[in-house]
Amino acid sequence: MTTPVRGRTLRSRLLAYISDATGRLRAAWAILTTAQTRLLSALATIRPGRGAGVRIRAAVAAFNTALGAFDRTARAFIERWAATDLPLIYRTGAWTMLGNAGRPDDTFTWTDPHRTQITTLSAQYYTDLTGRLTEALRRARAFLRAAESAARARAARFDTALLRRAHPLDTVIYANNARHPVDAWARSAITWQAVTTANTGAARSALHDLGVAYLEVRDGNGCGWREHNDPDTANRTLRTVQDALAHPTSHPHCVREFLPRMDLIGRTDILSGTPL
Repeated sequence: MTTPVRGRTLRSRLLAYISDATGRLRAAWAILTTAQTRLLSALATIRPGRGAGVRIRAAVAAFNTALGAFDRTARAFIERWAATDLPLIYRTGAWTMLGNAGRPDDTFTWTDPHRTQITTLSAQYYTDLTGRLTEALRRARAFLRAAESAARARAARFDTALLRRAHPLDTVIYANNARHPVDAWARSAITWQAVTTANTGAARSALHDLGVAYLEVRDGNGCGWREHNDPDTANRTLRTVQDALAHPTSHPHCVREFLPRMDLIGRTDILSGTPL
């Protein structure tokens, strides 16, 4: 049986990356939500009459300026996350695998399989986050049109609460149309990407650097292999490296880790999922 020598180090490093990235992503979105609040407050004070149009245009211009700042800040975060942070997280996962096999850190190099893998992951997660940003910008512009229209009409009371409920820019919309707070989405998305990347780096290192066929899985009690409620539980099981690469995580806050089974090198007769 393999004893993990770097599990805590991996978790602490991942938590540091996750906390930092989540904070930066939240800060970017705060530019947008603050701009929404300021626009609604500004428009609510405008009364019909001379100068109303000028004040509305000024409030709209200020929102557009903030929207540009949000776009630039969020894109800068996404580019750094995909180009710099994710490769470092991948390497941390690979280092941890090598350390648990008794190998020094400097045995890891960016060989073609590792470069191909991190390029694929970075491109995928860049696209995912950019898609969220594009949707946020679209929703922000729809809100701006609705708010400006309501301010110019003034046939009825300017309803700040109604506009905020109809256009909650502090949420993201999932594929099932459910809305989730930006804070919850940011931590969930970043954690998923970080843990998946680290575990993929670990599994790739096991395959290409150690020649290991089987990995021992450590996971939360009762956590399923493919998804959290999968009856095929993951903790304390043996999985092939190929199976580990297919399922490096099962849910956004997964604590899954892989350990190399050096004692099983050369074996091909063990069924993936065999409990220990």
